[in-house]
Amino acid sequence: MNIAAVIPSRYQSSRFPGKSLAKIAGKTMIERVYRQVAKTGCFADIFVATDDERIFNEVVGFGGKAEMTDMTIKSGTERVWSVVEKKDYDAVINIQGDEPLISEKLICEVYRVLGKRNIVSAARHNDSYRDFISENVVKVVCDINKQALYFSRAPIPFCEKSLFKGFFQHIGIYGYTRKVLEIFIRTGVSQLEETENLEQLRFLFLGEKIHIIETDYISHGVDVPDDIEKIEKLLRDQHV
Repeated sequence: MNIAAVIPSRYQSSRFPGKSLAKIAGKTMIERVYRQVAKTGCFADIFVATDDERIFNEVVGFGGKAEMTDMTIKSGTERVWSVVEKKDYDAVINIQGDEPLISEKLICEVYRVLGKRNIVSAARHNDSYRDFISENVVKVVCDINKQALYFSRAPIPFCEKSLFKGFFQHIGIYGYTRKVLEIFIRTGVSQLEETENLEQLRFLFLGEKIHIIETDYISHGVDVPDDIEKIEKLLRDQHV
């Protein structure tokens, strides 16, 4: 399959405007994400999809590929489609632009499985009850074949605290075939998606199956300026 990687990257962020350009141990966050993806060596192309010329210029400056997208685009998936719509790719992997330590091993696994599935994502087992009840942590419940049954910000499946044995936390990386992505874009927002503010629910609403890869990768996203220091500490611990 001819597969591209697209990294959506907006400038505006309610809690951390311009975070894509924030320096992390001497490199911008978007460069670190891009280079983690490039380490896989498996993509036909890697693009940053952005709505801001500053991000565009930064990516081009370090030797990457970037494309300007419409500022009115609201979701990362729509931004991905705007890049691949007129290009000849069989499938695309959508990688979050605010995870500078994204695992190249996980990306490669999504790439591998995407050759057999229409939609692929990932989750890890999390033992934190605090995370379980947090609306900021997305949960996923799967069937016996690792197909997602539902995603929610609510604690699912429900259980008493005394019986809690962990849950599966969704990780925001997606691989999809061109065909299923085009169906997603043409359908429009579903009620479930709007209620939970989780765009992946549109796929389930349409009857599409999302295959979930179980991983031990712990997501370290950058949401606020204080997260930069945490990432730099992890880099020092890894001697990177």
